[in-house]
Amino acid sequence: MAAAEGGGGGGGARPDATVQRAELGPLLATALRPGESWYLVDSRWFKQWKKYVGFDSWDMFGAGDPGLFPGPIDNSGLFGDPETQILKEHLIDELDYVLVPTEAWNKLVTWYGCIDGQQPIVRKVVEYGLFVKHYKVEVYLLELKLCESSDPDNVISCHFSKADTVATIEKEMRKLFNIPDEKETRLWNRYMSNTHEQLSKLDSTVQDAGLYQGQVVLIEVKNEDGTWPGQQFLAKGSGFVCNSYNCRDNASLSQPGLCGLSNLGNTCFMNSALQCLSNTPPLTDYFLEDKYEAEINQNNPLGMRGEIAEAYAELIKQIWSGRQSYVAPRMFKTQVGRFAPQFSGYQQQDSQELLAFLLDGLHEDLNRVKKKPYLELKDANGRPDSEVAKEAWENHRLRNDSIIVDIFHGLFKSTLVCPKCSKVSVTFDPFCYLTLPLPLRRDRLMEVTLVYADPQRRPMQYRVVVPMMGAISDLCESLSRLSGVSAENMVVTDVYNHRFHKIFQMDEGLNHIMPKDDIFVYEVCKPSEDGSEYITLSVYFREKTVRQSSNTSGTVLFGQPLLISVPKHKLTVDHLYSVILEQISRYVKLPLGEEYSPPCPDKGTCSRSNGVVEGDVEEMEHQDGGQEGKEKLAEVDPCHSEGCMQIESARDPQPCKKQHFTFSLVNSSGTSEINSIVEGKLLKLNVFSALAVDWDSDTRRLLYDEQEAQAFEKHGSMAQPQKKKAVVALRDCIELFTTMETLGEHDPWYCPNCKKHQQATKKFDLWSLPRILVVHLKRFSYSRYWRDKLDTVVEFPIRGLNMSEFVCDPRAGSYVYDLIAVSNHYGAMGVGHYTAYAKNKVNDKWYYFDDSSVSVASEDQIVTKAAYVLFYQRRNSEEHSAPSPPQEECDGMDTN
Repeated sequence: MAAAEGGGGGGGARPDATVQRAELGPLLATALRPGESWYLVDSRWFKQWKKYVGFDSWDMFGAGDPGLFPGPIDNSGLFGDPETQILKEHLIDELDYVLVPTEAWNKLVTWYGCIDGQQPIVRKVVEYGLFVKHYKVEVYLLELKLCESSDPDNVISCHFSKADTVATIEKEMRKLFNIPDEKETRLWNRYMSNTHEQLSKLDSTVQDAGLYQGQVVLIEVKNEDGTWPGQQFLAKGSGFVCNSYNCRDNASLSQPGLCGLSNLGNTCFMNSALQCLSNTPPLTDYFLEDKYEAEINQNNPLGMRGEIAEAYAELIKQIWSGRQSYVAPRMFKTQVGRFAPQFSGYQQQDSQELLAFLLDGLHEDLNRVKKKPYLELKDANGRPDSEVAKEAWENHRLRNDSIIVDIFHGLFKSTLVCPKCSKVSVTFDPFCYLTLPLPLRRDRLMEVTLVYADPQRRPMQYRVVVPMMGAISDLCESLSRLSGVSAENMVVTDVYNHRFHKIFQMDEGLNHIMPKDDIFVYEVCKPSEDGSEYITLSVYFREKTVRQSSNTSGTVLFGQPLLISVPKHKLTVDHLYSVILEQISRYVKLPLGEEYSPPCPDKGTCSRSNGVVEGDVEEMEHQDGGQEGKEKLAEVDPCHSEGCMQIESARDPQPCKKQHFTFSLVNSSGTSEINSIVEGKLLKLNVFSALAVDWDSDTRRLLYDEQEAQAFEKHGSMAQPQKKKAVVALRDCIELFTTMETLGEHDPWYCPNCKKHQQATKKFDLWSLPRILVVHLKRFSYSRYWRDKLDTVVEFPIRGLNMSEFVCDPRAGSYVYDLIAVSNHYGAMGVGHYTAYAKNKVNDKWYYFDDSSVSVASEDQIVTKAAYVLFYQRRNSEEHSAPSPPQEECDGMDTN
């Protein structure tokens, strides 16, 4: 366990803040280089170090804050399991951890040490992409399940880097299964327990070989007679790989197009997008009829040398062959990853982002324009819309002419009006899909724990409704209505690892609070009968420990911190002792005969420096992964504590009484203390002060009721069913998209008349729509502090979507569409699962595509809150589009 200052695992002489900044600054700006090692550091510890040495940009003088000593490096907040020290899932760079190069890590360890028992989290830099080089630190290693072909049920899990080679896997498997070097072996991938593919290229990297999370790899040892035993394990109803795709041949042929796509490890986003495109008739017919071959543009610098088009064509032919019930799109995924490195790993991605990349990639690979002319854009200058639109579309087609433009491209009209000189600017821009905003929620639910001033009341958990863009004061008002506690007496805190990570001011925004934060609201009494001035102090609980190795003592934080109010004229060690004893009396069991007497801090035990208000501990343990005893270092708001003075109160002013803990005046993270204070005098404390209550281990063990300390109540609001979400019509989203808005102050428009930037009004309109209209519902929102998914149900028609009223070209024909496919997203942002509904062009029936599974669907299943991207096809009988490709190009591509 770590000592309070200096910590465990090292921590030598530290240079001053200026030297630390100068030495680490250049190292932290180092570029990533393949093969190098970088280390993960919990961002809360790192942020506190930055404040301590004055590393932040706001610290003009680089003075730092000596009261924020960060203590030993503590990564416990990154571990899902403290014993195995396996990382939590879905950690986010910069938000949860920061990456530092080896030299920077070594310096930090030399200066501060590490928490005892914690292994450094070291990861390699790997290279992604073939043409677009892209480096990143591989935070999550790939887990492969290894077994022998002779004993496929004995599976051993091992972790590998994507930069490791197949030879590395083979070497590890030989070691695990005691296979002698002289024995000849083969490696096999196993899919869906019935299909195998040989891993023949030993110099291939894990990434290039297309291995994914959880992939089963078998090792086969050659028989003494020179034969391979594979015939047995491969014959058990399994198939081999056909072409570059793994597929299963059914005895009875599948219906063309009803072919699942195997999940290659978090690739459901890709499978969902591909099934939607596969069920887009004009595009699929184009590939099935081999029309793409004559149009591949291998010299387009914006394209992918035709490789994306060819890989997509091969996949579509597999899907529509009618020979397989599913295929594994490994070659297609590999090709996409070569050109778009963001899709090359096995993290969850966004089906719409892949779709956008794919449509753009196919367009450039199949662009009929071999040499793009340079075109100057002309301003509308009052000319008729029809003339400007025709010119814009013709210019677009001079540089972009492909099957994708024929099918998917439409035209926006964008109107900007200057608020000062009323200058009107009209432009027409092509689009490939419509991204529609959803009406935003106006409020959000938050779960908070209220810690009452009455020490005998257990803390209570509440679920409160607060304005989405509200302030801390709104949270207090909402909680006050449910609890009856005055909002004025509330202090809102973010508790992390037994400390106050942040104490919020009433005017701070709620957008600073993320869903994973543990928010505790303390009722702090501010009595004013005698008009005396009260001061609110932070109180931390620490257990004194002795290190066997060095025989030095240290402290470890535990439990839930307290906020207490004390009259300024009573700020004595004596009075504080009695106040704290009373605060923890519910879960500290004193020996018989001892009482809580306010005048004199009797032996009032305070079992193990607890301070843990019940429910709070449970929350803390939930967050810390159950490591109640380990000291954790967090970024702490500088609003608490400056000086660090020891208050030696072991000698009680009234020697007749036994005291069960001592006080220290500490910094806001409870890690450092300086100076002692003479007893019996008024302590010079202020609102920035934090006290530590230090216990010895025996006292804590004897007097502290762990179970009661962790107990908390749940308010009725926690049990109430969530109110039903409002339903939004698709036309509401379209109207919102075409509504006039004023540009923000950070996004002004340069007015050519005024010769300056203005907050103009902006309006989008639809001028012409494509044959296949792709509608992207903008369900995900991002900000610096907040990532959210809107799970509003959007009602959209299965057939007969009439877009005519939204098209502003007066000469446009009728735009009526029928739904042909939907990409769905289930779950929260950054995780979850993608599936698709699609209508088969052969039999006009709906099907549900969930990775390798395909099942019949009915129309009443399609409209759900999971709908994310919609594909509509324009009715042929009313086919008319005002700027459109020449008619002869369109004919023959329409189906249905």
